[in-house]
Amino acid sequence: MDNKKIIIIGIIILIIAGIILVMLTSVHYEKIDITPNGTTIEVPANQTKYNGDVQSAKIWNWNNGILVTYNNHEDKNLIKVSELGYNTLNNVVKNGEKQNIDGLTCYVINADQLLEIHIFDIIKVNYNGKFYCIPLSNETTHDNIMICCNDKDMAVHMAKSVKYKNVFPEKNDLNNTLTTMKNITGDLQSKANKYTNNTNLSNIKSTVEEETGVNLDNAKSKIEQYTGKLPI
Repeated sequence: MDNKKIIIIGIIILIIAGIILVMLTSVHYEKIDITPNGTTIEVPANQTKYNGDVQSAKIWNWNNGILVTYNNHEDKNLIKVSELGYNTLNNVVKNGEKQNIDGLTCYVINADQLLEIHIFDIIKVNYNGKFYCIPLSNETTHDNIMICCNDKDMAVHMAKSVKYKNVFPEKNDLNNTLTTMKNITGDLQSKANKYTNNTNLSNIKSTVEEETGVNLDNAKSKIEQYTGKLPI
């Protein structure tokens, strides 16, 4: 076999080896629902594990990353414990080094900072090194999403794969409800005061006594002998 054929065979072998290497090292993704029949995101396939939820905050993890989502319209708890936990996570992440990666705002923090947050108590992992965290939120669907990964390209891919869809009916804002109730209460009180101020109780008393022939003061005194002093 001449040298030319050997070189051609060698090149073919290198190409095949390169293709196999790319196939083995490339990341495959699968789509999951963040909310049932609602917002979706692509996560690393065959390695992403759903760890359940902590008071309505949902947590997934894979070989080198963590996904946390929270939707306050899905959270049925009156006291939003998970909202506080998610906000804590958000604040910790945003203390990291801020970077712009492919048009996305990313924060770089150490893994140990991430795992100190109590909402990760249900996960048994030993992450270390730098984590690239991308926080996302959508006011229409009420989704709050935190992607944290050792691989920044993976984090970016996941962030760009999010498809938002609102599946929750709008809730009345508690502050607006309280304000409305306060206004109604104030209006009723005002009308009651106005009625009392404009009503001559003496005339009413006289009219009742004339119509019934009963002296109300005497009747009140008789009743109080048996019941004690009446608040009228």
